[in-house]
Amino acid sequence: MLKIGPYTLNSRLLLGTGKFENEQTQTDAIEASGTEVLTFAVRRMNLYDKSLPNPLANVDLSQFVTFPNTAGAHTAEEAVRIAEIANHAGVCNMIKVEVIGDDKTLLPDPIETYKACELLLDKGYIVCPYISCDVVLAKRLESLGVHAIMPLASPIGTGRGINNPLNLRYIIEQSNIPVIVDAGIGSPKDACFAMELGADAILLNTAISNAKDPVKMAKAMKLGIEAGQLSYEAGRIPVKYTAQASSPTEGLGFL
Repeated sequence: MLKIGPYTLNSRLLLGTGKFENEQTQTDAIEASGTEVLTFAVRRMNLYDKSLPNPLANVDLSQFVTFPNTAGAHTAEEAVRIAEIANHAGVCNMIKVEVIGDDKTLLPDPIETYKACELLLDKGYIVCPYISCDVVLAKRLESLGVHAIMPLASPIGTGRGINNPLNLRYIIEQSNIPVIVDAGIGSPKDACFAMELGADAILLNTAISNAKDPVKMAKAMKLGIEAGQLSYEAGRIPVKYTAQASSPTEGLGFL
């Protein structure tokens, strides 16, 4: 079971809702993924501008935890304004804090992210910041009171997998709140690896929505995450540098 603030979840896959080719594919992918949490960029929704398309118009949102994000924010104040739009619309009081600090790499701004988290916690939000793979920042944010940490695997949309497994492991080992790997996952193998390292959940969007067959990929990701979780719980064997015979070496005197 995954617990984020007051929310208890069976699925460890959080699914983004942007970039799908059409609504039917998105609906089928959501079902195949088994997710219980749908994430979306508030600025892409018609929460404040009814002329904008609503990618979730035909999804029964009562079946899901909706998890808006502050994508598009470049300052703490912008992130807070976006969160309040979602909250006033009654979407959810749990917010993914995303404050971009570099438009080329889309890497998050750690200082503005910290400030935004502080402001949103004061307002009573369930706060989950998207951060670079930085154990010091993760610990500072946990001390501040955030409800989950969302380190990136690699830059958004690149599909490069986990660039820095050592740093990710540092965060996981020292965290007392859920660690949700967000951004850069490209395949079920990447998702499985993150879970084997001890991550609590994975947030996905592009790897599913831009796959040749998004519905099949959604199912593959679901299985990859489940396999990684089982492997982590089972405990892998230690890596050795010399061969170890799997069959007994006794009783070979007749040779």
